Amino acid sequence: MSPTIDTSLKFGTSGLRGLAIDLLDGGAAQYVAAFCDVLLERETAQAGDSVYLAHDHRESSSALLQAVANAVSARGLAPVSCGAIPTPALALHAMGENAAAIMITGSHIPADRNGLKFYRPDGEIDKADEAAIQTAAMVAQTQMTGVPVTLSNESAKALNGFEARCLRLAPANGLLGITVGLYAHTSVAVDLITSVLKGLGATVTVVGASKHFVPVDTESIAPETVERFQRWVSEFKLDAIVSTDADADRPLVVDETGMPLRGDLLGLIAAAHVGARSIVTPVTSNSGIRNTAEWGVVRTKVGSPFVLSAMADKALAAPVVGFEANGGTLLQYSIDAVGGPVAALPTRDAMLPILATLLRAKADGVPLSQLQTAYPMPVAYADRLQNYPTDTAAAFVAELSSGLAACNALLSGLGKAEELDTKDGARITLDDGRIVHFRPSGNAPELRCYSEAPDQAAAQALVREGMTVAEGYLKRA
Repeated sequence: MSPTIDTSLKFGTSGLRGLAIDLLDGGAAQYVAAFCDVLLERETAQAGDSVYLAHDHRESSSALLQAVANAVSARGLAPVSCGAIPTPALALHAMGENAAAIMITGSHIPADRNGLKFYRPDGEIDKADEAAIQTAAMVAQTQMTGVPVTLSNESAKALNGFEARCLRLAPANGLLGITVGLYAHTSVAVDLITSVLKGLGATVTVVGASKHFVPVDTESIAPETVERFQRWVSEFKLDAIVSTDADADRPLVVDETGMPLRGDLLGLIAAAHVGARSIVTPVTSNSGIRNTAEWGVVRTKVGSPFVLSAMADKALAAPVVGFEANGGTLLQYSIDAVGGPVAALPTRDAMLPILATLLRAKADGVPLSQLQTAYPMPVAYADRLQNYPTDTAAAFVAELSSGLAACNALLSGLGKAEELDTKDGARITLDDGRIVHFRPSGNAPELRCYSEAPDQAAAQALVREGMTVAEGYLKRA
């Protein structure tokens, strides 16, 4: 087919995303061919080398698996299926085999969309790789075939290796006596989490399984979902509820009252668990995460490629841990954990922060709701306006980013703007210390709004007020 790139397909904060119909209509084949061409041109893969594939449970993913496999095979490489497994499990397995990988997932975005996450043999691609793939996709020639490639399967091997890694992060029976609810929805990690938690002595109750795909955004939990959490912790007498997004690279931990813990708090607890000396985290993570005697902090733009790039700085003291506001945690170097050596995993992982948080509460003898007292930070909150046109979101944030005068004009009624950070979107500090931050989503037609304030009610109110301003801007656009 002739080279075409549909406008719905683009790289965002983690991988290529777009409408599933566009991916299935040749878009996935185009980008996969380009990825393979870049690997072969750089000689990071040779003809006949394996490329490991996995997928989440959304409706379009199985068909995309076959389309991706056909495109890999057409480039002279050997596609190997790992089935429906967590993204970090795929990445760990492929890195262990010194091979490239592709995860088929749209993560938390709506069910009509999907995406591809690309991995070099040494880990997740960076922004320079994205640019190379994008350029190659503009000229790549793909050959469509109706003959499906037969795939070998290494799902069990990949899952077993990742489970062993998880267990090494914790002492034997480290969760004995803890009762954990597992919010299943359509996460690929349900069986893995159940096995790991039970292996560490926890009692596990599975709740909320769904036959139809559920897009779970761990940074923006709907009020009705929180109400379900509150019912479950009461009904099943749970000490915690844990879950992930669709492909299990973002964690969700809910305390004994049914309230979700902030993702960046989970990442901070994970960093402490592995003895981090350097922390890399985006500007959207809580401003209370600061340099201490234990670690130094580096701030980046939002997106795992930016975190990965900063983590690779040889000047940073090891261990180096990265995490995002969604809690996805990255480990730059291997460490010696309580259960033995744990390999580096420079891609987002949900299991490290989940385990670290449960273990910390157990070791301290406190309920999860009290963990935040060990890390005093402003209360943070986030929400999003869905189906917000991308062009309008960009224009709104650009106008705010033009200076404090524009911020005060647009945000009148929220407070006086005193500081403006435009590292990623428009992050505005008000004269009373509250923070409101707007940025367009990198992979969906959404506008995200973040806040920090002294208490939960104030943080939520600031986000509501901020989104009302953005809705008004949309009406005028």
